[in-house]
Amino acid sequence: MKYRTLGRTGMNVSPYSLGAMMFGSMGNTDHDESIRIIHRALDAGINVVDTADVYSGGESEVIVGKALKGRRDDVVLASKSYYPMGADPNQRGNSRRWIITAVENSLRRLQTDHLDLYQVHRPDPTVDVEETLSALSDLIHSGKVRAIGASSFPASEIVEAQWVAERRGLERFRTEQPPYSIVNRSIEREVLPVCRRHGMGTLVWSPLGQGLLTGRYRRGQQADTHRSGGMPHHFSDERKLDVVEQLVPLAEKAGLSMTHLAMAFAIAHPGVTSAIIGPRTMRQLDDLLAGADVTLDDEILDRIDEIAPPGTDAGPNDVSYTPPAVSDVDLRRRPVPERSAA
Repeated sequence: MKYRTLGRTGMNVSPYSLGAMMFGSMGNTDHDESIRIIHRALDAGINVVDTADVYSGGESEVIVGKALKGRRDDVVLASKSYYPMGADPNQRGNSRRWIITAVENSLRRLQTDHLDLYQVHRPDPTVDVEETLSALSDLIHSGKVRAIGASSFPASEIVEAQWVAERRGLERFRTEQPPYSIVNRSIEREVLPVCRRHGMGTLVWSPLGQGLLTGRYRRGQQADTHRSGGMPHHFSDERKLDVVEQLVPLAEKAGLSMTHLAMAFAIAHPGVTSAIIGPRTMRQLDDLLAGADVTLDDEILDRIDEIAPPGTDAGPNDVSYTPPAVSDVDLRRRPVPERSAA
């Protein structure tokens, strides 16, 4: 693989990163097979492994830790925190109290003394970003973390974090991990340009559109999945299915599988450093690796632009971040004044 520099961190990373979300109870419960998948990816030249404490309640990190014994120094190891890790309301979020604890827990599960990249999994509107960056800066200074990043941050919050870091003399986010695929291209509008402006690397997730761009889900067909036994509800969006129906003949004409078309698209953008793949089985990994050298010519990319216009989403990404200004009805409506009794 031809490696790329991760922003201005100086770390060289493969154009594919191995996402570990499907290792453990959320996906593949066989630890030995999951370890073999990780080893296969490393042997193929992938040098980034991305996990999170919330994946299978920490089980993913345990599996990754076992897989990296004897190979830790060859891997850019990344993890994340934000989502709840227990019933305690303080076992979540982006506070100093939780971030420091979460890192220690991840290091223990991963059986390592440092993380090459530690990311804030989602924005936390209840915490001042200065507190978050202050805690992350201390982790860098202590040697437990090498670089810090964010995930699914809106462009405005990426810029705010950069400003706060500069004005307060804190370590700054060096990476962003946003969703990106042919059916979800909205980050092309602001997020990717902002990241390039600030020298941030990007590790994009869901390049296969949560599985939609594998070609297994078509209009009028019912496909079995390991999650639901049928077409996932977020694939029933007609706009997304319209895109798929137009992409299938394009891929066939180019002599490509839908998977290879989708992955080649994701890593073609100059603002994308690496695309995260999340195989559950060895077969899925081998299929993805087989398309690692695929490149798309201008004719194919132009046709994709016609099918799914740049900077737009064909439909909502159900697992991405929705800011409170949109999700909280009280922030979208003025209160109705009470009328005094006659």
